Amino acid sequence: MAQHNDTGKKGEDEAVRYLEQKGYEVLERNYRHQHAEIDLVAQKDKLVVFVEVKTRSNTRFGNPEAFVTYTKARLIMKAAEHYIFTKDWQHDVRFDVIAVTVLSDEVTIRHLEDAFY
Repeated sequence: MAQHNDTGKKGEDEAVRYLEQKGYEVLERNYRHQHAEIDLVAQKDKLVVFVEVKTRSNTRFGNPEAFVTYTKARLIMKAAEHYIFTKDWQHDVRFDVIAVTVLSDEVTIRHLEDAFY
C-alpha cells in the first residue's frame, strides 16, 4: 500500500477511536453513493454525524481541514442525502471534519463540528 494510503488509514482509525471515546457509535466507514464517499457516519443519541477525515503527515502546505473543498463538501452532502433517505433517518444531522496530523509518532486531532452544510 502506498505511503499516503497508510497515512489516510491511520487517520481514519484515529478518528474512529476519538469518536468512540466521545460517546459516538460509528455506523459506517467509507460509505459510498455514486461518485461520493463519506469517510465516517457516526451516531450519538438522535444525531447522525457525517464525517470527512483529512490526514496529513506535515503541515507545510496548510492544516488538513483546509483541503476540504467546496466540491468535496457537495459530494458528501449528496451521499448523506442518500444515506438519510435509505435509512429513513428522521432526526438531526451534522457535517463535521476531523483533521488528523501525524508527525513522527505524535498524533494531533482537531474536531470541527458543523464544518459545512
